[in-house]
Amino acid sequence: MIPFTGVLAADPVPFPAFRFGMEQAASPQDVSVTLQLVFFLTIISLAPSILILMTSFTRIIIVFSLLRTAMGTATVPPNQVLVGLALILTFYIMHPVFSEAYTKGYQPYMAGQLTFGEMLNEAKQPLRKFMLNNTRKKDVRTFIEISNQPRPKSAADIPDTVLVASFVVSELTTAFQMGFLIFLPFLIIDFVVASVLLAMGMMMLPPAMVSLPFKIMLFILVDGWGLIVTSLVKSFW
Repeated sequence: MIPFTGVLAADPVPFPAFRFGMEQAASPQDVSVTLQLVFFLTIISLAPSILILMTSFTRIIIVFSLLRTAMGTATVPPNQVLVGLALILTFYIMHPVFSEAYTKGYQPYMAGQLTFGEMLNEAKQPLRKFMLNNTRKKDVRTFIEISNQPRPKSAADIPDTVLVASFVVSELTTAFQMGFLIFLPFLIIDFVVASVLLAMGMMMLPPAMVSLPFKIMLFILVDGWGLIVTSLVKSFW
């Protein structure tokens, strides 16, 4: 048996120490690399906002949320399932855009063919094209007027801030339009069930409890998930 005093006298376990500091740069290239590293860290921290505001994620998750509300299932499917499905569809839809940005921007930059600024400009062009194709002209005009900026001569002259804001508003509008169409058949079922229960004098029985199985059955019979996913994906292409 090892004495207790021997355990206390044993060498302590070493712990690593991390130190961060600033040193004088040996050349301007060192400063440029440092600034680029800070920029990339900033992009990574803003990645969730970029994913929500500049991709197809907003439209998809809103349509799924409205579908769950229309069916009357408050927590089914769970939020984690809806967000996961929305992320998978977002990556599927945005894959050609990200691939083009990687091919035209990041690869030439790593090969030394483009500067850092040129890489950013080339990488954002596919994303701008995607947002322009899914943005209503009315929303662009609205934000141009709000910002008091001169009317752009072409789509390439639209500022990034105006384009992103217009794209988000257009996505919200399109998502609510799709949600309205989803609500209609379920609303008809609610009307029919409520009328039948009222005619039978069963006013104490909640209509939502009775209509829920019929909504689920209708959704399964028409292959609802397949129709909604297909409609969402095709709405961007």
